[in-house]
Amino acid sequence: MLLTITTTYQPATDIGFMLRKNPTRCQDFMLPFGKAYVFYPEATEKKCTVALLLDIDQIGIVRGKQGPKSGMLDQYVNDRPYAVSSFMSVAISKVLGTALNGKCNQKPELVDTIMPLTAKLSVLPCRRGGEPLLRKLFEPLGYKVKAKREPLDTKFEEWGEGPYFTVEISRKTTLKELLNHLYVLIPVLDNSKHYFVSDDEIDKLMDKGKGWLATHPEKDAIARRYLKHRTSLAREALSRLMEASTLKDVTEELNLEEESLEKKISLNEVRLGTVLAVVKNSGASSVLDLGCGEGKLLRLLLKEKQFSKIVGMDVSVRSLEIANERLRLESLAPVMRERISLMHGSLLYRDKRIEGFDVATVIEVIEHLDAPRLAAFERVVFEFAKPKTVVLTTPNIEYNVVWDLENDDTIKKLRHRDHRFEWTRKEFEVWGQEISKRFGYNVRFLPVGDEDKRLGPPTQMAIFER
Repeated sequence: MLLTITTTYQPATDIGFMLRKNPTRCQDFMLPFGKAYVFYPEATEKKCTVALLLDIDQIGIVRGKQGPKSGMLDQYVNDRPYAVSSFMSVAISKVLGTALNGKCNQKPELVDTIMPLTAKLSVLPCRRGGEPLLRKLFEPLGYKVKAKREPLDTKFEEWGEGPYFTVEISRKTTLKELLNHLYVLIPVLDNSKHYFVSDDEIDKLMDKGKGWLATHPEKDAIARRYLKHRTSLAREALSRLMEASTLKDVTEELNLEEESLEKKISLNEVRLGTVLAVVKNSGASSVLDLGCGEGKLLRLLLKEKQFSKIVGMDVSVRSLEIANERLRLESLAPVMRERISLMHGSLLYRDKRIEGFDVATVIEVIEHLDAPRLAAFERVVFEFAKPKTVVLTTPNIEYNVVWDLENDDTIKKLRHRDHRFEWTRKEFEVWGQEISKRFGYNVRFLPVGDEDKRLGPPTQMAIFER
């Protein structure tokens, strides 16, 4: 199976820096299923083509397989050696991984450089959809698609045409984006991954689909076919895509509204300072900020030498990008850079990456969750992640009368248009006590901000400790 990528960007041979493959050499790489070759059929300043050729070890990938004896012939007589499939996606990841992940040490400016790119795949199976499916997948991403259907066998015309196409896609884009699109969509078209599909595949889909999959008109079909029609996995992936897409659209606008409302009393600064004090007093060395947003708390944590491991997680890719810029992670001294990291993830799904922390902070997050999602969040944090301490804040709805909120029942006088609820002090305490009983924590409550004798504080805090 063969993939070629051609550019006329000048100097065209710069593509070699991104791929970390010298245009003057032919290189080979051993893979679990055979051998990969990278070479350049053409390499001039005006035009450059790189080829990734896979030589599949058909016997090797079958040898030692467990399973019934019947159907063994199918394991040897099939299209795997020549039809572009999930083997190619793995090869892109293993052999062209630097370009796929957007890294180029020698010329980092090339990573975000938009250039004319043409990818040619020989041959690509388009089962259960044919050319229409092929176009539905690539054309919404801005590609011009050329597809030539190949016969099953040129010597036996009566066999007719097969599900195989020689495909050429072209557009102006970055090499990273092109490779990410191919990484996801090749297995979608093949519809027959060569390896077991587990929960980890959802994270791969979210990572490589970042920035384009959530808005793709065929995202449902992509998720189902990429995850090999495992319904539960596809459902979770689609839920995470929907959540990420929604938050990306509304988060920045709504956060500005809430910050403007609370600015009069500098509530956010008071809230972050209070959280920082509680975290420091806990004696923690590792801190996880769930729903870290643009990294305001992370910045304060980073200044404290007490914390040797600081991780911020958010479902919004845009918020993480802003956090990365504001924290200047790329320019931090190595010692400080090792202490902090950002991760993309959801609070609604079990994630082993967030287990084992001394403290988890959840600042002004739960009020954005409806009842089913709140229940999922409770289990993810308190049952599975199980940090020693959880510091959680949420608005006190009783205090809202202090501000001139719109008198509109449709928003229930909430502080933020995306809030699904806001609790009174009593409601918050009932919830916190129920959580502590269910999951084996002790809980205490603290006011945050100037406290009104009748209305209480603007923000209420619960500290759960094991």
